[in-house]
Amino acid sequence: MKYKLPKREFEMDKNSVQEKFAIQSIDKEMVVYKYGTGTKKVLLVHGWSGRGTQLVKIADEFVKLGYQTISFDAPAHGKASGKTSNMTEFIAGILELEKKFGPFEFAVGHSLGGMSILNSIKRGLKVKKAVIIGSGDIVEDIMVDFVEKLGMNIAISKKMKANLEKRIEKTMDSFSAYIVAREIEIPVLVIHDKDDDDVPVKAGHHIKENLKNGELFLTEGLGHRKILGDAKVIKKIIEFLN
Repeated sequence: MKYKLPKREFEMDKNSVQEKFAIQSIDKEMVVYKYGTGTKKVLLVHGWSGRGTQLVKIADEFVKLGYQTISFDAPAHGKASGKTSNMTEFIAGILELEKKFGPFEFAVGHSLGGMSILNSIKRGLKVKKAVIIGSGDIVEDIMVDFVEKLGMNIAISKKMKANLEKRIEKTMDSFSAYIVAREIEIPVLVIHDKDDDDVPVKAGHHIKENLKNGELFLTEGLGHRKILGDAKVIKKIIEFLN
């Protein structure tokens, strides 16, 4: 679902350089946001139904520190064309972005964006450190939760999973964050709120347990989205990356 751009994101939308970007490998397009003028770059990745300006408070802090942020509207998100998308397209987009706009010093992702960053690192994305915020973990759990929230029969989840696996010719379980985390060597900061109603905090704990060089930072009362603008969270991100 596409949401109306909130006022807090107006400035980033107005002051960023935007361009359409073709993802050749999947024949789709994204809209890329270049924000700031620094020579060192940070990749920011939004979550499901998000957009390239969603991590604006984090982006503003990086720009103050002299970085340029590169973010995007994934296919069917924000200003990008299309009506469908999935995590494999997020990953394909990230890897294509690196070729044109990289190298990136760091990567920061929210929710599905966090999972996509971990999967992209596994597939060759080169960053010194990564931060994932409110990241999902086990793909099957995510699909079951989705089906339950829509009030559908749980059997639908298994059919959806089988259908998607047939299309992408890979198992969905192989994209689960905790499995991918086992193969990641770089330092990763896992941030999660204890009161996250969209992605339970157990996901953050589980991902951290499977990282070779992971750190867990927990918050309270911020939920799944307010966490992106919290001053303590942003301070922790900058301290970790520096």
